[in-house]
Amino acid sequence: MKKVISGIELQKKIMESIELLCGTVKKTLGPKGNNVIIDHSNFSPFITNDGVTIAQNIESDDETMGAILELIKEASIKTNEEVGDGTTTTLVLLETIYKESLEYINKGMNPIVLKKELDNTLLIILEYLEKLKALPTKEKILYIAKIAANDEELGTFAYKTFLKVKNKNAITIEESNQKKTEVIFKKGYTLDSILASPYFFKDNKKIIYKDALVLLVKDTLTHIENISFILNEVMKNKKNIVIMARDYDEYVIQEIISLCLHENVNICLLKINEYGLQEQAVEKDIEIIINGKKVEKINVNALLGFVSNIIIEKEQVRIDFKENDSLRQYIKKLKKESAEIREEFELAFYQKRIAMFAYGTAEIKIGAPTKTECQERKMRLEDALCAVSVAKSGILSGGGISLLHIASQIKKKNEATNIWKKALTKPFEQILLNAGLDFKKIEEQIKNKKYQILYNVSTNHWEEKENTYVIDPFLVVYNSLVNASSIAGMLLTTTSLIINEHTNNINKINDYSEL
Repeated sequence: MKKVISGIELQKKIMESIELLCGTVKKTLGPKGNNVIIDHSNFSPFITNDGVTIAQNIESDDETMGAILELIKEASIKTNEEVGDGTTTTLVLLETIYKESLEYINKGMNPIVLKKELDNTLLIILEYLEKLKALPTKEKILYIAKIAANDEELGTFAYKTFLKVKNKNAITIEESNQKKTEVIFKKGYTLDSILASPYFFKDNKKIIYKDALVLLVKDTLTHIENISFILNEVMKNKKNIVIMARDYDEYVIQEIISLCLHENVNICLLKINEYGLQEQAVEKDIEIIINGKKVEKINVNALLGFVSNIIIEKEQVRIDFKENDSLRQYIKKLKKESAEIREEFELAFYQKRIAMFAYGTAEIKIGAPTKTECQERKMRLEDALCAVSVAKSGILSGGGISLLHIASQIKKKNEATNIWKKALTKPFEQILLNAGLDFKKIEEQIKNKKYQILYNVSTNHWEEKENTYVIDPFLVVYNSLVNASSIAGMLLTTTSLIINEHTNNINKINDYSEL
């Protein structure tokens, strides 16, 4: 059964949903923001001040509010996906834009006209923002990492790790059973791959081959006779060989295992754990590394590759390689291709491949005394890595100061400029409110000094703009504005909501059946 909610009733539900979600999340904004305890059915309760994590866990038994909450969450989730930070600022802006706009709509203004004016004003705001952007120094990027992590040690850790591998997609983070946080840097090409059988390990945790031949096979290897001449050569000259394919016939696996155990030869069968376009990309990468070619029909002319060192573990394989002209040209090609990619998942895949070739990868193992703290530290570290990554594109005066400055520059032309002027002041005000400070008094002093000074909430000291470490990445602020405006505009121009009440009816029937 379908139910339609519209008019004043829908407006009230949207407002309730915004106040529930944004009202909870905005109290965590800033260096002295509050924490939230999140209870979860799948694991122990944990404490966090990460905006998007809190937003994702806020739900309602009211079906109407539940649907609206999912729409509002989209603003913070989108910001998080794009830049990994600024999610709370996004919701603070969204709340004010919607509330202020609703007042004009209830006075008779057309929502479509107002949305268009809001969009046009946003373009002006983004132009102002671009003018305030500055290039960061290494010291300021480090400080951005510390702010994002809300922790000096974790921020420094994130910055140093990023500095070494140059790309956050080349960094993986795992929770550790130890109290200490550590990082393992890996130089070489790493791919997700598994042995065709655990028996190849021969009671070892890993297999290391020095100077190994590599046969890259297209699709599935179905007959051992197809590679018999290669196996004879390997056995005769006591060489190591790694065969890579999508899969293997069970008979082939058993025969190779038998050779390894009884003839004491070093042969490994690896399965490539990628599919589709990613599988093709990984195979091209391997061809460059081994200086060989993927073969469809295996014969005496099959071009075998070679690696000086390959380390095979349970779920991962690392191939060491030496830089040469062909590899340098290949990296340039990957960079050129990645510049044209817009889909986030595909771009991350490309960036990781480039990083592996150019700089290597890093694996961070997060340690803490308790599981709860470990989860919380992991989220802080992820925020710091994202902040460092986007800070390269430019920085702004932080703590909401840049938006406050832009609010003073916008001339009042229509209802939309009034709404934006108020919305742009809210992140600054909320940060100071969360710190228990008088934002009006501090704002007045900043205005009197023409935005050339800032108040550092962390240290409770005034700082000059040119020498301050109260900074935000440009892209974080940019995406917060765009995503907040987008979702607020969509909600303002929504006049009806249709929900399915089928679930409730089933629950009622079940309740009656128990009587």
